[in-house]
Amino acid sequence: MIKRIAHYASCVSLALLLMGCGQLAHRLTTNVPETFIPNPLELPPAPDAFVWSQVVDAMDDYFRIAREQPVQNSDGIVLDGRLETTYQVGASLMEPWKKDSTPGFERLQSTLQSIRRRAIVTVRPQGAGYVIEVVVQKDLEDTDRNQYATESASNKRHDGTLIREQNRIDDTPQTLGWIPLGRDASLEQVILRDIFGRITQPDRN
Repeated sequence: MIKRIAHYASCVSLALLLMGCGQLAHRLTTNVPETFIPNPLELPPAPDAFVWSQVVDAMDDYFRIAREQPVQNSDGIVLDGRLETTYQVGASLMEPWKKDSTPGFERLQSTLQSIRRRAIVTVRPQGAGYVIEVVVQKDLEDTDRNQYATESASNKRHDGTLIREQNRIDDTPQTLGWIPLGRDASLEQVILRDIFGRITQPDRN
């Protein structure tokens, strides 16, 4: 009886030990979730030319810049900065070097669907510092039919007669427009974290 109790106690102790080791290993191998960054985000005081150059340099890694108005916060001149990018087709799983689609759902969606994005960055002087807001808009392509459909609505008639268009070059789906999907918050977070790091830790670049 005593041996059985001792054996049971040793088994329980071993199980608790393994459980503790498993929890420790999980804590050591599990990445700590990144802190959510507010958007708009406050930036520390810095020369306006430096702040704007970091914003432009960071955005150039994600999108092609369409137009920009540099921020001014010196010599008594206070002017908001604004940067707009062109629309860019979302990077797929086959394009890991592109940064306009974040890993996970966004990149998978850009692989399976026709997604485009554009970004608007606004930098407002606030005292000696700044407030930056990043807005990434995401759209879904709306087509007349599926890409792999065997027939199109333009040449289908209910009386069984086929209409062949002589001037049509190919039979690819035609874009009807783009459906707004809202904002890509995950990419906004990545861009904000990138810009904040460039301004607060310039030596890392």
